[in-house]
Amino acid sequence: MKRVEHKVAVVTGGVLGIGRATALLLAKEGAAVAVVDIKGEEAQSLINEIEDFGGTAKFWQLDTTKESQVISVFADIIREFGKVDILVNNAGIAGVNKPTHEITEEEWDNVINVNVKGVFLCAKHLIPHMQKAGGGSIINMSSIYGIIGAGDLPPYHASKGAVRLMTKNDALFYAKDKIRINSIHPGFIWTPLVEELAKGSPEGVKAFRKQLDSRHPIGHVGAPDDIAYGVLYLASDESKFVTGSELVIDGGYTAQ
Repeated sequence: MKRVEHKVAVVTGGVLGIGRATALLLAKEGAAVAVVDIKGEEAQSLINEIEDFGGTAKFWQLDTTKESQVISVFADIIREFGKVDILVNNAGIAGVNKPTHEITEEEWDNVINVNVKGVFLCAKHLIPHMQKAGGGSIINMSSIYGIIGAGDLPPYHASKGAVRLMTKNDALFYAKDKIRINSIHPGFIWTPLVEELAKGSPEGVKAFRKQLDSRHPIGHVGAPDDIAYGVLYLASDESKFVTGSELVIDGGYTAQ
């Protein structure tokens, strides 16, 4: 079943990990997908994969922290596809893992700029198009660490908590325009970002993953597709009564 047929989706941070899985699934379910990412190296293989199964996708290189780039790229996407129905604000970074008193201003700003300012700018410049079109769905990628603390990654926690509340507040602003805005809160998902954290750990990748698996009552970390299916639900008309909500997909992590 084509659950998002005839819709146009923008997926930020769409080349790797959760973004890649989301772009693939939305395309398989009938959406035309604008993949945007600061990295362009692996973009063409993703576009080729989508086109190989008959899907529609195009890549734009974009630094979501730069407003001028956001304006230019989104205008080009509208020219290419005629509209945008779905925005998946997925671009994000983990940042430094230090106690708060050891973090530099530059390290703090780097995470907040990508994880918060980028979400703001993308919403700011697509919402007017959704208003004109009569509605849309925005899915902001937060984290379980936008809900609970863990004694690590202070800028990341702060940024994902901000995304959670930005989502609820914007949902209230734009409900009258039939623009639904929701957040997703993944547990640990085995993505390139998490794998990089594993490689930097003193215990090594295998032990790091085993330890992460043990934190989730379901017995293992998640896969990018687990999150992509949550995005698909919130992007589709199946969730037409859902806005300002937080969809936690975490293998039971926050139920403990």
